[in-house]
Amino acid sequence: MAISAADVKQLREMTGVGMMDCKKALTETDGDIEAAVDWLRSKGLAKAAKKADRVAAEGLVAVASEGKRAAVVEINSETDFVARNEQFQTIVKTAAQLALDVNGDAQALANADFPGTGRSLSGELTEAIAKIGENMTLRRAAVLEVEDGVVGHYVHSAVSEGLGRIGILVGLQSTGDKAVLEALGKQIAMHVAATNPLALSSDDVDPEAVERERSVFIEQAKASGKPDNIVEKMVEGRIRKFYEEVTLLAQTFVIDGENTVEQAIKNAEKDAGAPIKITGFVRYALGEGIERETSDFAAEVAAAAGTA
Repeated sequence: MAISAADVKQLREMTGVGMMDCKKALTETDGDIEAAVDWLRSKGLAKAAKKADRVAAEGLVAVASEGKRAAVVEINSETDFVARNEQFQTIVKTAAQLALDVNGDAQALANADFPGTGRSLSGELTEAIAKIGENMTLRRAAVLEVEDGVVGHYVHSAVSEGLGRIGILVGLQSTGDKAVLEALGKQIAMHVAATNPLALSSDDVDPEAVERERSVFIEQAKASGKPDNIVEKMVEGRIRKFYEEVTLLAQTFVIDGENTVEQAIKNAEKDAGAPIKITGFVRYALGEGIERETSDFAAEVAAAAGTA
């Protein structure tokens, strides 16, 4: 029988399940909406939809590389326990590979065919939610590419190859020795993991962030009681220090503790046999920026016991 769009819409509103699954449920139950709800519940899909409003701030970050191109993806879950689940790890690792095909477009990635399933990545996540019992969300994805050279990468707190809590990509543009570039790229990626720079250079720092810092520095300098001309010099000195602390090229390279990252790159050019330029970097730290729910555990226990 023909399934109306209105019935699909109604079932979706009742269960929160995706349109295609709602249509399939109605087809399987000859258009009976109540039976379709039960069908979705039997497949675990309605149960999965109810979990979809729960905060997911744990999970995994994955990196996939093709030499001159690399992708980084973050997929979240509710607890870090899921990060040890083999099914979840496979999904995240596959998502990173798929991200290369869609150039890091998160929406296209969600809709991309998940190999061997006949489902999209989004559909595969829905299946995993029903099986594992936690909300899971594809949060973001990015691809970094260079015309010639390598995209260095590093995963921190790795649970397996290419999977962990922090993923970094660093683009190195160069015609030099690829082995030298790959080694340098990994070192710089490790540096980025440790220092979390705001930008590549001073030219790339958000002007609003600079002005916020400047305002703070001005107030601090004025409190010293020094003349305005001295205050101005103090502020400019602190701004220069700020740039040194937050821009990748100006930071002290954590690998040697002496040179700036910019100088370390110049030093590597001799071994590489060609000039090297950082074209950009991407750093994904698991759950950053997600507002996590907090609760009073003692109050919850008291309420459950009927004493609150």
